[in-house]
Amino acid sequence: MDKQKVKAIIYALLAAVFYAVNVPVSKLLLKELGPATMAAFLYLGAGMGVGAMSLLWKRDKEKREKLSGEDLPYVIGMIALDIAAPIFLMHGISQGSAANASLLGNFEIVATTLIALFIFKEAVSPRLWIAIALITVSSALLSFEGTESFKFSYGSLYVLTATVCWGFENNCTRNISSKDTYEIVVLKGIFSGLGSLVIAFIKRETMPGLIYIAASLLLGFVAYGLSIFLYVRAQSVIGAAKTSAYYAIAPFVGAFFSFVFLKEELSWIYLVALAVMTAGSVLVAADTIIRHHEHMHQHSFTHTHGGFTHTHTVTHIHGHDHYVTDGKHGHHHSAEELEKLPGAKHSI
Repeated sequence: MDKQKVKAIIYALLAAVFYAVNVPVSKLLLKELGPATMAAFLYLGAGMGVGAMSLLWKRDKEKREKLSGEDLPYVIGMIALDIAAPIFLMHGISQGSAANASLLGNFEIVATTLIALFIFKEAVSPRLWIAIALITVSSALLSFEGTESFKFSYGSLYVLTATVCWGFENNCTRNISSKDTYEIVVLKGIFSGLGSLVIAFIKRETMPGLIYIAASLLLGFVAYGLSIFLYVRAQSVIGAAKTSAYYAIAPFVGAFFSFVFLKEELSWIYLVALAVMTAGSVLVAADTIIRHHEHMHQHSFTHTHGGFTHTHTVTHIHGHDHYVTDGKHGHHHSAEELEKLPGAKHSI
């Protein structure tokens, strides 16, 4: 493996670790800050930090297209959802355990996938359906406070609501992801932060001391801003699929930090949920990597019909079920199969 790929993998793992710091440290800071105030400074820290990075490392900046007017609906949706999601998350963290909140963050995978399926009509593989079922079962286990009373945890409900908001936000962001990353993160951070700050004033949350504001801004820069920055850098080398697979360790690292630094106790139901969640996350990572290996192939063939020469060009996706000869690979299709493939173009 070359040095560039090794560096990219390290970036992806660091991005996961930086984000994992969010839940346990927020749990501590929420003793001094209200949920909306905390969410505001987290996003403001991300926006200000990445904005400073874009100025300091201008030569290293991505050469991507700027956002335009047609992107406005997705930008507004992204910002609105990013205002709501962290406020729900902060409420969830303040009312429940940080370890549970970390693992429940994986429900974002379920929310994002189902929204992509039903609204944006994206395909979902059988492997991913199994992963969704496992993560949902684990989330249900984590959402009850005890096996005797089966009392539902409102802290878990807030966290799950946050993941649904981020699921919609992910699908909004996906539609503008080809545009300038710095611009997206800065807009997301500054406007989502200001929106949360307005809500904090409406709720009359008390403003904390400067030391807590500074700590929240720093946490936002590391857990949101720097994490996204490293994620994008890794993505540019090893691709989105493999990067997201490495990033899937974030909830488990967050749970580990919660036990080590917050001294939260392990319950047997938590351990069962952890095992089920791990299985689901492994399947998500496997599905992501396998689907990454699917690639586009184009077939062109010419034949004569009715005195005219016809050229067919067909583009389709397939996995690695093909033959290999002399270092080249291919697979067989009949003319009838090619005619039926989606995207077939017929020209005379």
